[in-house]
Amino acid sequence: MTNSKDFRPFVPTLDYPRVAAFQGRDAYQHGDAGLANPLPQELLFKPWEKLYAEPFKGITTNGEPIAGLSKRASQNAPIIPMLQATHTLLKHLTNDQKKSLCLPIDAREWRRWNNTEMYIYRFGLRLEEVDETIKKLILKVISSSLSETGFKKTRDVMKVNHFLGELTGNTKVLGEWSFNFTLFGEPSATQPWGWQLMGHHLAINCLVIGDQMVLTPTFMGAEPTHIDVGPNKGIALFEDEELKGLSFMQSMSAHQKAQAILYHSTVGGDLPEGRRHKADQLHLTGALQDNRVIPYEGIAGKDLNASQKIQLLRLIETYLAPMPPGPQKARLEQIEQHLDDTHFSWIGGTGENDTFYYRIHSPVVMIEFDHHSGVFLTNALPAKFHIHTIVRTPNGGDYGIDLLKLHYQQEHDQRIKPGVAGGPIHHQGHSHDHGHSHDHD
Repeated sequence: MTNSKDFRPFVPTLDYPRVAAFQGRDAYQHGDAGLANPLPQELLFKPWEKLYAEPFKGITTNGEPIAGLSKRASQNAPIIPMLQATHTLLKHLTNDQKKSLCLPIDAREWRRWNNTEMYIYRFGLRLEEVDETIKKLILKVISSSLSETGFKKTRDVMKVNHFLGELTGNTKVLGEWSFNFTLFGEPSATQPWGWQLMGHHLAINCLVIGDQMVLTPTFMGAEPTHIDVGPNKGIALFEDEELKGLSFMQSMSAHQKAQAILYHSTVGGDLPEGRRHKADQLHLTGALQDNRVIPYEGIAGKDLNASQKIQLLRLIETYLAPMPPGPQKARLEQIEQHLDDTHFSWIGGTGENDTFYYRIHSPVVMIEFDHHSGVFLTNALPAKFHIHTIVRTPNGGDYGIDLLKLHYQQEHDQRIKPGVAGGPIHHQGHSHDHGHSHDHD
């Protein structure tokens, strides 16, 4: 059954333990219960706190970021519509809402994103708590920043989250609007600013400096990956990422496959002990893994033939689809410059019905795709109807931090260090009073 895309046999009854546990809870109660539970504490929250306390360095192959990979450049990001949408939003907010929404550009909360349904990091505006006008204005900021495809995909992830809430009897925890939106910095045509959208199966970090944009880390996932009933019937996510990845893998010769395939099993089999994480599963660059050391593995771009190189670029392009045209074009050109040094690795089977994980890793991009076992659905093994995807910029590029450094070196006091402002590490207020305290100087 795990090879089938049909998730229906795995829809839980309301007495399934994970589903029974959150019946009747709202997002705050569910988040507080998670914090009080020793299992997620040991698996996620304690390790996350430790990682959050580290100064940002970036994902590297050996602990030392490669310098000089990013350059300040014009990319025709849609800065004017972005500014118009953001200024309109700010005009409609109360002072208290602005206080919740707006954080400094160097606030460490950038790094607080995670993809769990447990609402524990409470900053920004929660979409389900604002009125329809403000909700629409927030969506306008997001849509003005992304491509049409990217905005649709973002909304589809949100709608699938609600569908999962319907399947499990709790749309207060798993809802279409169970997401937080935060602004960082002062919206400006010349100075750095950005936004973050974060919640279950979704985290988008968007930073602009002038008309240059960074859109990583981006996390998108879905359980299940498609909606088969109701007003949103027909929504299907990550088909291109899955099919193009498999097709690229199948294009390889036996010799190439031997280089690319790390392990033939996603669970057990030849997979080494400890490679699979209980929550992140095969992902290496999930929440808070901003400084992880990940050596290159798999086959290098220089060992691909011409048509395979094109195929790999087309696969990468699928993950850049959320970016607006100018930044997307610039990003693809940057990735193409490092194509020979781009590594593709694979875990799992290569048949039509097999589940798998793959990673694309170069000096300037890191992409991960993973078929997951059930969290709310009951499949114990990975299945094609639960997918997680992550896009990052290694070597200090996430959150645009390397570009921020260049910007400050060129235009500002050298002492300003973006993304590393300190202060005590703690959770945002864990009560219904929506109390806020910020982790910056």
